[in-house]
Amino acid sequence: MGDLLLFTDGSVNAQSGVGFGACLLVEDPTLSLDTHRTQVRLKRFENTTSTRLELQVLLWILGELKDVGVKLIIHTDSQNILGLKKRRSRLEQNDFHSKAGKLLNNSDLYREFYDLIDQLDCRLVKVKGHKLSEDKDGTDLFFTLVDRASREALRKDIEQQ
Repeated sequence: MGDLLLFTDGSVNAQSGVGFGACLLVEDPTLSLDTHRTQVRLKRFENTTSTRLELQVLLWILGELKDVGVKLIIHTDSQNILGLKKRRSRLEQNDFHSKAGKLLNNSDLYREFYDLIDQLDCRLVKVKGHKLSEDKDGTDLFFTLVDRASREALRKDIEQQ
């Protein structure tokens, strides 16, 4: 098996704290977009924020993949996730506390993130979300699948309330 491409995104309702995360694992990027659309997985999260949700979604799927043993290329539009590798030494040095001594929001998820990426052969890739259709390449089209799936799941959930 070659590299696995992983696409993750999430949408949250800030008022209710409910969010939906979507992920797509792409083993064969030559398969049709319709085939990949059927492989998008969703999960509902409660008591979350947009920053927290992006991490929860990634950790959910990484937890399932930690024993797969292949190189994983993670595509995300989350600035927080993309910056975590650079922030690692400072966060760990301060035991995940702010300069004022307060425990950082999401410190539990940051710790879990570092534990998981230490176990995986992975690379983070920035995706610019919400591009115009004519500007999208193959990677953007895969990302659009998870972006739309999470937004649609959240919209349906809100409508059912």
